[in-house]
Amino acid sequence: MNYYHLGDTALVVDFGGTITLEINSRIRQLTAGLAERKIPGMLEAVPGYTTLTLHYNPLTISYDRLVDLTNEILKENFTLEIEYLEPKVIPVWYNGPDLAVVSKHTGLRIEEIIERHTDVEYLVYMIGFAPGFPYLGGMDKILSTPRRETPRIKIPAGSVGIAGEQTGVYPMETPGGWQLIGQTPIVLFDIEREQPSFLSAGDRVKFHAITQEKFENYNMEKDGN
Repeated sequence: MNYYHLGDTALVVDFGGTITLEINSRIRQLTAGLAERKIPGMLEAVPGYTTLTLHYNPLTISYDRLVDLTNEILKENFTLEIEYLEPKVIPVWYNGPDLAVVSKHTGLRIEEIIERHTDVEYLVYMIGFAPGFPYLGGMDKILSTPRRETPRIKIPAGSVGIAGEQTGVYPMETPGGWQLIGQTPIVLFDIEREQPSFLSAGDRVKFHAITQEKFENYNMEKDGN
C-alpha cells in the first residue's frame, strides 16, 4: 500500500494495481472507519477501483497526520464486517443499438446476452466519469466486448453499456464509447434529490429485463397513475 499527494489538499491511498473484491473491501472499510472518526479537516473520501482519495483542509490537518490516522484505522478495521445490503434493481429494456455487435463478438444469441446480463449480482466499485456513473464488477466474462472504435457524440441518459469486462449505466446524456445494449427508465442522477446519485460505491445491483411497454409506462406505474 502506498500514499502520495494529489495537489496540496488531497491524499491518495493506493492499494495496488489489481481490481479485486479484497481490495474493494479494504477501501470500503477504510471509508467507513474515516466516517466513524469524524476527523477535523477531513472533507471527503472518494473511492476508486484500487485507491481512496482523501480531500482535506491542510490548515486543519497535515498530510503526515492524515497518513498516520489512516494507518491506525486500517489496523483497527481490517476485519470489520461490511453490512450486506439487498441489491438495487435496475429495470432495462434491452433494445440497444449495439446488441448485434455484442452478439457477433461473443457468439451469443441476443436472448442469451440478456439472460447472462441479468443473471448475476453486480458490485458498484466506484462512481466516476460523469456524476452518478457506476462502474460495476461481476459481469459474466463471456459478455466482454471491446469499446467502439469511434465513440458516439451523444448517448441518451439511462443507456446501459458494455466496455471490455465492465458494464455500466449512463446517468445523463454524454459522449461515450461503450457498446449500448439497453436503456433503463430509472433516473440515476438528479441534483434535486437529497441523495443525487441513485447508486453509491459498495451498492449491489441486479438488472431486470422489461418490455418496451413497461419502459415507456414505468414512471406512470411507479406513481400509481
